[in-house]
Amino acid sequence: MSDQTSVSGVQGEERNEYSKAESKQIRARSRALLGSLLKPLHAKLWVTAAAIVVSSAAQVAGPALIAYGIDQGIPALIDQNWFPVAFAGLAYLFTGLIGGVLIASYIRLSAQISQAVLIDLRTRVFLHTQRLSLEFHESYTSGRIISRQTSDLDAIRELLDEGLTLLVRGLMYMVFTAVMLLILDAPSGLVLLASLIPLGILTRWFQLRSQTQFRRSRVASAKLIVQFVETMTGIRAVKAFRKEKRNEEEFGALVEDYRTVNAKVLGLFAVFNPGLALIGNTAVAVTLLWGGFRVVDGSLEVGVLLAAVLYTKRFFDPMEDMAMFYNGYQSASSALEKISGVLEEQPSVPDPVKPVDLWNAEGTVRFDGVRFAYTKDRDILPEFDLEIPAGQTIALVGSTGAGKTTLAKLISRFYDPSAGRVSLDGVDLRDLHPKDLRRAIVMVTQEAYLFSGTVADNIAIGKPDATLDEIKAAARAVGAHDFIESLPNGYDSDVNKRGGRVSAGQRQLISFARAFLANPAVLILDEATSSLDIPSERLVQEALQTLLADRTAVIIAHRLSTVSIADRVLVMEHGRIVEDGSPEQLIAGTGRFAQLHAAWRDSLV
Repeated sequence: MSDQTSVSGVQGEERNEYSKAESKQIRARSRALLGSLLKPLHAKLWVTAAAIVVSSAAQVAGPALIAYGIDQGIPALIDQNWFPVAFAGLAYLFTGLIGGVLIASYIRLSAQISQAVLIDLRTRVFLHTQRLSLEFHESYTSGRIISRQTSDLDAIRELLDEGLTLLVRGLMYMVFTAVMLLILDAPSGLVLLASLIPLGILTRWFQLRSQTQFRRSRVASAKLIVQFVETMTGIRAVKAFRKEKRNEEEFGALVEDYRTVNAKVLGLFAVFNPGLALIGNTAVAVTLLWGGFRVVDGSLEVGVLLAAVLYTKRFFDPMEDMAMFYNGYQSASSALEKISGVLEEQPSVPDPVKPVDLWNAEGTVRFDGVRFAYTKDRDILPEFDLEIPAGQTIALVGSTGAGKTTLAKLISRFYDPSAGRVSLDGVDLRDLHPKDLRRAIVMVTQEAYLFSGTVADNIAIGKPDATLDEIKAAARAVGAHDFIESLPNGYDSDVNKRGGRVSAGQRQLISFARAFLANPAVLILDEATSSLDIPSERLVQEALQTLLADRTAVIIAHRLSTVSIADRVLVMEHGRIVEDGSPEQLIAGTGRFAQLHAAWRDSLV
């Protein structure tokens, strides 16, 4: 099944090690993503590259001008000729000025490119994860999604803001420096080229060892964020079960793991930076020593020797910056791999290629030979057939794990069946236009989620263009109007932080009003009355009897009082319907529902 592929991709993304084939595929995927992000910015990229090249060339000209000023200008001064010295000085100032202006230009351009890429990428991640099916979000924790939008994007931002310009500028500077040194004094250039051998060995050693460590650092950072987000999200459960101490130990272990990984990274720099300095200083010493002997025998001028020493030293200056770039590059590369992995995920419930319109659904729901499994080794619904006529209210009853919620998710098309078809008014849900599907079928779950904003805004989610009178009518229908009016600002009250200003039962009533305002052809209530007290539940039941008239309704409830308003009761066990009839018929019998009803009545006594 496609959902299995999706889950394995999500889980595999957090591994530290990959096979060569996987690594190659991941790198290709990341490069393709980066290419698509940079494609609209090609013009700015070329202008930025030109500014970096010219500014690097201007800066590299400095030592050569100094050499000219010393070797040509000083002898000319003896003859009262100021031109060579003045030319060298003015040219040095001019190249410095040009270099400074161009540096400011490419810094500004690179910042614009960075922000454009980040905005594009951040928007892509948000829109794509929102489009992905419920199966993805049930397997991919919220903490990991937040990690993609925070620490991973920050790593990419740091690379784009400074890292890339440091790399390109450093490479250009080193190339121009080597070329100028070879032109100015070939023997000194050969010393520099010889130093590239140990430099290459040291750089390769650093690259191979740091690549793994930086990826582990990103994974350790993501785990920290996930632990923090999940702890804060579930803080009520943490407090209720006194889990603070265990969380402290778990978080401490993650912090220690993160510290250990970063210590290993710093250990690599502790070898790389001194090694780099040793190679650079050795090259400068050899250039100075050999050049000194050549100055003595008259084969080399003093100014050229000074320029050669400066060029040799300057050649190694960008290397530390490039090592820091590699640090940022590895972090950003690992982050881009994870983000590209999320963007590669495909909905397990895809939109139809040729959608069928259903403007006015009547509400007939059919299951024809439906088989469904979350995992390959266990069917939740084996060969399931069912017809729910339009306007009928059915109640699904059964023990936990019987398949009731799965049935509701298939009707809502949160999942597609593994085999068979689920249809609405004869149209396969897989062919139905998404807008018509969401307008025709609404599901109210046990978790009454309220978004930041006013009570009126939350009720109007299912019908954004609803008037205040329509919103109030929906609230009255479910018995929510009185408590809403009692809030400080009535319907304009901000529910604040997932509905923290209202009780659980009140949140559920608001979600009921939201669903009723949407006026769906099929309404699914999945344990939707579980948060209501007895008076509120009775009030909602009274409203339901009126509002569910001429509407198909599927009610999943353990409270059998809620089941009493149904036209038909389906008792499910192990993904099969074992009893089917009106509440009165099943209560009068001796089956499973009659036993459940008797037990419920005894509990009331």
